[in-house]
Amino acid sequence: MDWYGMRYILTDQFDNLEKHTQWGIEFLERYTKFVKERSEIELSYAKQIRNLSKKYQLKKNSKEDEEFKYSTCRAFLMTLNELNDYAGQHEVIAENLSTQITAELSRYTQELKAERKSHFHDGRRAQQYIENSWKQLESSKRRFERDCKEADRAQHYFDKMDADINVTKADVEKAKQQAQMRHQVAEDSKNEYLTYLQKFNKDQHEHYYTLIPHIFQRIQEMEERRVGRVRESMRVYTEVERKVLPIVSKCLDGMTKAAESIEPKMDSKQVVESYKSGFEPPGDVEFEDYSVSMKRAVSESSFLNARGESRRRSRSKLWPLLKRNKGTGQEDYSHLPPEQRRKKLQAKLNDINKDIQKEMDQRDALTKMKDVYIKNPHLGDPDSIDPRLEEITQSLEKLQLEAHKFEVRPPQIQSSDTFKSWFKSCYLIINDYKLTEGSAGCLFSGTEFDDEFDDEEPLPTIGTCKALYPFEGQNEGTISMAESEMLYVIEEDKGDGWTRVRRNEDEEGYVLRKK
Repeated sequence: MDWYGMRYILTDQFDNLEKHTQWGIEFLERYTKFVKERSEIELSYAKQIRNLSKKYQLKKNSKEDEEFKYSTCRAFLMTLNELNDYAGQHEVIAENLSTQITAELSRYTQELKAERKSHFHDGRRAQQYIENSWKQLESSKRRFERDCKEADRAQHYFDKMDADINVTKADVEKAKQQAQMRHQVAEDSKNEYLTYLQKFNKDQHEHYYTLIPHIFQRIQEMEERRVGRVRESMRVYTEVERKVLPIVSKCLDGMTKAAESIEPKMDSKQVVESYKSGFEPPGDVEFEDYSVSMKRAVSESSFLNARGESRRRSRSKLWPLLKRNKGTGQEDYSHLPPEQRRKKLQAKLNDINKDIQKEMDQRDALTKMKDVYIKNPHLGDPDSIDPRLEEITQSLEKLQLEAHKFEVRPPQIQSSDTFKSWFKSCYLIINDYKLTEGSAGCLFSGTEFDDEFDDEEPLPTIGTCKALYPFEGQNEGTISMAESEMLYVIEEDKGDGWTRVRRNEDEEGYVLRKK
């Protein structure tokens, strides 16, 4: 194959290699973009999962707080926490894909482009050099051919002039010199041609056996490194996700554990505990004997007979409270059954006590700071703390009043002064009077109940009790009790010390048990 054939083949191979390596770079950029978009998807997914977990998390001071006493709600909270950790692992995937693949491949692509440009620049330079060498050889060859023809023509002219007898000797000598000169030029052209020929052959050998193979070898190595980098990136791609699988598995195990922690029976028991009223089931309806024409006085022997008449004549006197202001029931939970009311009051009281302790801690800290300022005036003005201390003092007073309001205590009386006198007289009664079951106390009058309860059924009798000592009730809210007087027990002590009782007619209320 001649030089021209080799030249076109070589040029065509360079074009093919240039197209292939360009395709390789484009593939690398496309794969890098794929990993980048996968990383963005993981990050977006993690963000959505975190927002979802946050959306359904328990909100402070919300009614959902009550719901989390059920195992289903606690399990749901555990699931949300595990889901939050699960989202974190997807953030790890996104970060590792970005740092270990996307950033590395972007940097490598720039290096690859520069290396590719250098290799093909060297190839084009080598190609240009051998083409220039070939052009020099062709030019010397054409010049040698031309000079040889000129020398032949000059020799032919000299031979013609030398054979012609009519030509002067001077003209023959001139033709001879011209022919010799042309022969010398042709000889010089020949030597130049031989020189360029040797040079081209050397250049061509070096071009095809050294330069071009070396350039092709470097391009091949470059391409193999590119393919190897793609292979390594794909391996890292799978390892990034594989590394988080153990933690993801733990998150899923945590969700499974949360599901297995749900206890249907405990939840149903919690429902019962939350909504039980504390009221006892009603007793049997007793026979009412209308043939009795005379009402007998209440005594130990006639106690049960008088009960029917009492129930018939006092159907509206069920609540052991004196008249109260409407609209306050929600605040003091008086609209709830006794057991639920006690729990609500205790929970409210616990919250208030926490706030009181917090204010007291702040007061102690400010007091210590003020002492430091007094001893070290350069640190601050002690008088600057007084306004804040005053605020805390007022806040404590309000909280303590509120705590007193929610303390578990007997039914409220309208006037605070009346309550004080009632409590004092009740304390005396506690020490002086007892009932047969170890109870002692004063009895509320049921004659001033709110009219809104007039049509309600009375509570059933669950037992009886007997006063051991006489008592003359003189203060508002009390009632006289005679020694050995029998009373109906209509509601047991629920832990707050008060037992609800009823006497005949329309009188019923609480007595305070002696501990």
